[in-house]
Amino acid sequence: MKRTKSLIAAIVFTFASVACTQISVKEVQERNSKTLPDIEIWPQLDIAVKKSDDVEARVAAVLTGMTLEQKIAQMIQPEIRDISVEDMRKYGFGSYLNGGGAFPNDNKHATPQDWIQLAENMYQASVDASLDGSTIPTMWGTDAVHGHNNVIGATLFPHNIGLGATNNPKLIENIATATATEVMVTGIDWVFAPTVATVRDDRWGRTYESYSEDPAIVYEYSKAIVRGLQGKPGKNFLGDSQVISTVKHFIGDGGTVGGDDQGNNIASESDLFRLHAQGYVGGLTAGAQSVMASFNSWHGKKLHGHKYLLTDVLKDKMGFDGFVVGDWNGHGQIAGCTNDNCPQATNAGLDIYMVPTAAWKPLYENLLQQVKDNTIALSRIDDAVTRILRVKIRAGLFEKPSPANRILSGKTQLIGQQSHRDIAKQAVRESLVLLKNKNNILPLSPNMSVLVAGDAAHNIGKQSGGWTITWQGTNNTNEDFPGGSSIYDGIKQRIEAANGTVELSETGQYKTKPDVAIVVFGEEPYAEGHGDVEHLDYQRGLKSDLALLHRLKADGISVVSIFISGRPLWMNAEINASDAFVAAWLPGSQGSAVADVLFTDALGSMQYNFSGRLSFSWPADPNQATVNVYDFEYNPLLPYGFGLSYGDENVLPDNLSETYEKSITQTSGATLFTGTMQKPWELRVFSGHNLQDITASTATVDNVYYRTVDRVVQEDAFRLAITASNNNSGVQIASKNYFREDMSAQAQSNAVLSFMLKPESAIPNEVLLSMNCETVSDTAGSCAADLNIAEALLALPKNEWSVFTVDVQCFVQKGVTFENMVVPFQLGSKEAFTVSLSEISFTFNQAHEANLSCAD
Repeated sequence: MKRTKSLIAAIVFTFASVACTQISVKEVQERNSKTLPDIEIWPQLDIAVKKSDDVEARVAAVLTGMTLEQKIAQMIQPEIRDISVEDMRKYGFGSYLNGGGAFPNDNKHATPQDWIQLAENMYQASVDASLDGSTIPTMWGTDAVHGHNNVIGATLFPHNIGLGATNNPKLIENIATATATEVMVTGIDWVFAPTVATVRDDRWGRTYESYSEDPAIVYEYSKAIVRGLQGKPGKNFLGDSQVISTVKHFIGDGGTVGGDDQGNNIASESDLFRLHAQGYVGGLTAGAQSVMASFNSWHGKKLHGHKYLLTDVLKDKMGFDGFVVGDWNGHGQIAGCTNDNCPQATNAGLDIYMVPTAAWKPLYENLLQQVKDNTIALSRIDDAVTRILRVKIRAGLFEKPSPANRILSGKTQLIGQQSHRDIAKQAVRESLVLLKNKNNILPLSPNMSVLVAGDAAHNIGKQSGGWTITWQGTNNTNEDFPGGSSIYDGIKQRIEAANGTVELSETGQYKTKPDVAIVVFGEEPYAEGHGDVEHLDYQRGLKSDLALLHRLKADGISVVSIFISGRPLWMNAEINASDAFVAAWLPGSQGSAVADVLFTDALGSMQYNFSGRLSFSWPADPNQATVNVYDFEYNPLLPYGFGLSYGDENVLPDNLSETYEKSITQTSGATLFTGTMQKPWELRVFSGHNLQDITASTATVDNVYYRTVDRVVQEDAFRLAITASNNNSGVQIASKNYFREDMSAQAQSNAVLSFMLKPESAIPNEVLLSMNCETVSDTAGSCAADLNIAEALLALPKNEWSVFTVDVQCFVQKGVTFENMVVPFQLGSKEAFTVSLSEISFTFNQAHEANLSCAD
């Protein structure tokens, strides 16, 4: 049956059930708060994993023999960058993790053997009773969110948003099973997946971690992935090829106001259950053994400290008997808490504190004291540890061999094995959604002459998105993906096998005019926090990809657009400039499978049809970020469930509106660093003339040490530690290859250079804040300027974050020409100095309040 926009829209409206009224956020919150709470909204679940008398007896026996110190240690989860094997031997932590961008030996290219060795060393230390008296095995938790994505060579599957478009729960279960196998090869016991958020605002930077805006898909997928990761109770449950799963993030993370990561969800309790709890109903029913608490708030109260939801609802009413683990120092965001002191989280129902950084030690000591002084009841500690032990015993951790000696451990041929990559290719093919196919230009014949263009065409890192080797998915090259393939790789293979011709040109330049151009473009990789956007207008103010499409069309070349993204975006102009338009989402490491659907075989027979259907509504304008299926007022450009197959009638014309009525707030300056570098800027550490690009979470150049740290969210800041030297040493933000960038606007409108910093040592006599531009005269050279900001820094509190602003006229007066900028920010010192930095940007109309002003 042919699918059309009107048909799908009619189906959607048949099931519409939620009235929408135009009232303020404050009014919604006030109205909803009057009806809270209502425990009867929540169901008692029929959970597949039942309590066992044998397991409970074993748990009780172990608990009885534990000291308070051993119990608290079970509740502490530090990160591999912040503990040693000796720390594990001394304290006997119940678990530990590697955060995004953390690797054994701080080496991004750590081998599977390196992962296994660290797992083995930590395990052996945990069961060594010589220091802590405990032989309870520890657990390693990792973010395997689209495959074993931290490990070089692993199979990377499409991100969840693409999987949602397949509407194939069996495929999801197969993906989870393959992921569990690859994780177990490296000796890891536990994965922080699946994410079961139901996204209501596509501006959220974690939209791609959601399967759908429809809770029905989230419910089915959660069941499927939990079964795949853990196995089925009564059959292969948590066996030698399975890992402990985590449904996350409890609860409402996909429904915050404005799509604000870690923001506030103001849904009514009935909507919290109906929209945001369905993934937990599915995943917990299937037997998920852990739940991760969410960073967000519900009606202003942080979930890490929400006793009603964590204990009364999740544990008591719904019947969850596993453990609740926190998210990256999320307990520290509870009112009255810090990262190293938060009894409120335990009392609310948190069982394991995820506490990266050195805060784990004072937190451990504080928890001990808080039990002794009855701030935390011993019964609550015993309940938390009972839950942890219950899961460990169910998972067989007391009986399984050590990580290096398990059945799958070290079988590195299983990481990225062909059967797993075949599953990934199937997922890629089924996730593609065909939005436009003018004159049935697709499928293409491989016998023709094809130009492949766009900066995502031959870029496995970009097509894989965030949570890909590094946390944000940045600083990866194709060489980081052995066994992977780009979208271009697949196109090239298809065409050359059929004796066609293919040319790759990222910029769209060609030697011979092609029959058709396939342009692959889209969003740069991002992850939580850094992926939040203000609107859905793709490349607003830049439109470089649109310019490429227009240039090809002007040459009379038919254009097939392959769009890489973690969410639906307003693409009207780009769709107008395309003869065919495919939403490819974030397909992962096996990009070659895209060509399987785009092309016929050499004889003209179709190989694979488009079967993907939108699991997110496609916006009609840039401000339509909250359009969702079943809304009473529902007018997207393309509705939920839309997707063309070959032979269907094309529904999108070439004259979609490229303007919109409601204005979007203009940016207030130029952002350089917000936890990730913003294009076109790159971050470097320098010492004298020695420079090193930042491609990992740590870096060292001579006497300079760099490391990412947390200010508000994970790794949204960095620490710079300089030891005394004759060289000026520090950090700089510069354009790629030091190309000139026009920042003339930043030299006007009373702008300031603004950044957050936290001095962590004595202030040297000289701390140089610098800029560098390039001249365009015959005597080419640099036009640099330095400001000594040491005296101004003395006025700031030590070991506290402060905003520091400098009037840009200070640099203009020293000869910096902003229209030729190459280094808009550099901070350095010749003396010993330790400082943390975050949120580096230019801001307009703030010169009158600058910390450092150079007005006459």
